[in-house]
Amino acid sequence: MAAALALVSCKNTKALLPNVSGKAGEIIVVIDKNDWEGNLGTKVRDLLACDCPFLAQREPLYSLVNVPPGGFGDLFKVHRNIVYFNLNPQVDSSAVRYRNDVWASPQCMVQINAPTSDKAAELLEQNGQKIVGFIEQAERDRVIRNSIRYEEREIAPKVAEVFGGSPHFPTGYKIKKLTQNFGWIADEKQYTLQGILIYKYPVSSNDLTLNKIISKRNEVLKENVPGMFENTWMTTGTFMPPSLEFIHFRGRDFAQVRGLWEVENDYMGGPFVSHSFYSPDGSEIIVAEAFVYAPRYDKRQYLRQVESILFSWEWAK
Repeated sequence: MAAALALVSCKNTKALLPNVSGKAGEIIVVIDKNDWEGNLGTKVRDLLACDCPFLAQREPLYSLVNVPPGGFGDLFKVHRNIVYFNLNPQVDSSAVRYRNDVWASPQCMVQINAPTSDKAAELLEQNGQKIVGFIEQAERDRVIRNSIRYEEREIAPKVAEVFGGSPHFPTGYKIKKLTQNFGWIADEKQYTLQGILIYKYPVSSNDLTLNKIISKRNEVLKENVPGMFENTWMTTGTFMPPSLEFIHFRGRDFAQVRGLWEVENDYMGGPFVSHSFYSPDGSEIIVAEAFVYAPRYDKRQYLRQVESILFSWEWAK
């Protein structure tokens, strides 16, 4: 009985947490000013405010706001992303703790416990990839949660009829094109375009190599994504060679490619991210791709939003 009451109490406490505050892509870094301006602060910026990859203009991976421990009050405690440095000579064991929903929901907090600044910098270097991944996943999950909560519910069933599965598309997305092997779903506003392309082709050989993925991409896009003028079409940019990474995410495996797209014989362009994976029966390669066109604005958050939608892919039941 006591255990059950404790569980109910825990759930009720979490339900009563306020919603997070702050802008998407922003992190509160709780650290003493001297450390922020010294070597430890440099390490933090190198990790969390380095250049966001595959953007035409330089933008930081995250926007950082330094708050000294003495100023870390209620206003900052409800922020969506917090990196908290607990530097104290009495710390017994140095460690990085990953915590969710401490003061608000859905909140992510990384706590670095260390006796000295040098030891904290060492922990950052050792755990950098995991720290970035934890924050990135929290940002992604917030987008997915909103995509499901405010979903354009008629889109996914139509996409799933063609591809056997679909992401969740939030309010504002509309189907621009849907054929037997290609889909284009987009949220178009006056000065921005966030688009998702989905296509499939039969399995052959070397399907998940970078060369094959890009070759098929250019072939499919030339046929299906025309530019604004005659004899123009979307293709893969060559200024910055694309990258390939293999991802395992919640029971799914896919090849992730990041790069820049451009329009052949025109001057349009922007970033893209694609996920290539096998169909459930293994007979086809399915590609889901997110891209952004926002010539007037920074593109980091636009790309992070639409890229997160790819991670919401679900196979039809």
